[in-house]
Amino acid sequence: MPDLSVNIAGLNFRNPVTTASGTFGYGDEFRDFIDLGRLGGIFVKAVTGKNRDGNAYPRMAETSTGMLNSVGLQNKGVDHFCREIYPRIKDFNTHIIVNVSGSTVEEYVEVAERINELENIPAIELNISCPNVKLGGMAFGTIPAMATEVTAEVRKVYKKVLMVKLSPNVTSITDLAKAVADGGADVITLINTLLGMAIDIERRRPVLSTITGGLSGPAIKPVALRMVWQVHKAVHIPIIGLGGIMNATDAIEFMLAGASAIQVGTANFIDPTVSVKIVDGIEAYMERHKIKAVTDLIGALRTE
Repeated sequence: MPDLSVNIAGLNFRNPVTTASGTFGYGDEFRDFIDLGRLGGIFVKAVTGKNRDGNAYPRMAETSTGMLNSVGLQNKGVDHFCREIYPRIKDFNTHIIVNVSGSTVEEYVEVAERINELENIPAIELNISCPNVKLGGMAFGTIPAMATEVTAEVRKVYKKVLMVKLSPNVTSITDLAKAVADGGADVITLINTLLGMAIDIERRRPVLSTITGGLSGPAIKPVALRMVWQVHKAVHIPIIGLGGIMNATDAIEFMLAGASAIQVGTANFIDPTVSVKIVDGIEAYMERHKIKAVTDLIGALRTE
């Protein structure tokens, strides 16, 4: 049998297939469809310092090759997560990783410090695409100095595996990757959604209440793949790749480009069993090509 296990920053995953934050709830919503223990890990939906109601409806829209969303990090805050959600998910037979979001450095630090106390959460994913309210809404993940600062401040209080999720809405993704690596990130996840919009021509109005939203799905895969490849060459910490992964072929492409693991996002809305199908597909590919260890795929793209 091929060995699908991967070690990422000292954390052992049974396979490289995980689910993207915001597309898989807290994991228990999918228990009727798949055996969660077959996944390498689950990235649960964003947690912030206080309750957030999210944006006004409509806040999701289908596109020809993906979807737009502007949900707005709706959640009931870190206290509710620790008290109500964590007891429900802490004993899942897979890694549970919490996406941490905030509007100030202090909020990121507060949430990370609380999650650090939870024994069965081995890692967090810092979502630095959020706007900094103290700096007029400028996103932490668009300016290298800000990315370094928020990563470094969280690193001071968070003692487990620190992953940082990068936004693709920047001029140089490698500059941002180097910035968070300098701030103490153990792992980089990329990419988050691309900024997009849709228009209702009959009403001559934006489809989304927020006008713009995050584009995900197959449309962004070529961009995500290119960014993973660039970051793999630029930094020396592991990468978890995501962006339009719909099947095992997509997942393998990301690993060849340099990802140590992948996240399945939008595809979960189409087929709630897709993640385990991708695990099976990777295994079948390895058997067909007589590859003994999935780690042999990481960064194995031939360019010469």
